[in-house]
Amino acid sequence: MSADDLPDWIRRAFSVPRLNPYLTESGQAADKAVELYWWNIEVSAAFYGPLHCLEVALRNALHDQLCRRFGRSDWWASATVPLTDHGIRLVTDAVLKCRRRGLTPPSADDVVAELSFGFWVSLLSNRRGSSYDRLLWVPTLHLAFPHHSGRRDELHAAFETMRLLRNRIMHYEPIHHRDLAADRRKLYYLLGAMDPVLAKEIRGLDRVEAVLARRRDVHSRVARPDL
Repeated sequence: MSADDLPDWIRRAFSVPRLNPYLTESGQAADKAVELYWWNIEVSAAFYGPLHCLEVALRNALHDQLCRRFGRSDWWASATVPLTDHGIRLVTDAVLKCRRRGLTPPSADDVVAELSFGFWVSLLSNRRGSSYDRLLWVPTLHLAFPHHSGRRDELHAAFETMRLLRNRIMHYEPIHHRDLAADRRKLYYLLGAMDPVLAKEIRGLDRVEAVLARRRDVHSRVARPDL
């Protein structure tokens, strides 16, 4: 079996190039590749909810701390020194997007909602040339993670992993090859680092574990295309 055995409708709708990674994983067995494709969609959908909660919780936690630090809801107006040039551009772009949507002037909440996950994750980094560590992390941002006992770079790396996973899911890319159980553990560690109650409540709505429980069956059939 090969790509030629894919149903015409799926070739037209999704294209062979998109399905090629699934064909490769399934030893060119078209039916197994399609099954893996559907499972990838299912597990991506299951991760969507917890990732949504992580992103929103992170931005609100950091925003709250920065409001306290700078004494104003539009804290970025007073944080032009610690923010990098790239960070300032992202805030400016967010304000412009709000205005194009008719939000004139945009509220602080409007701007916060417009800023990307990447922006918030970047505030936890210690890039060369930035003053985030001395002017943001040390005086205030560490307070957003009262239950994190490790190093700041480990926290940033974990959030960066979640950002990349989120982007793959939102762009409909394969994630089946990842250690998704480890991704899930990392996600809940980060939620718990902010608020253990938050992590517990989100677990109650989480479908990831149930979908991952089916992974062994799907992969065993994919690995043995003769079945």
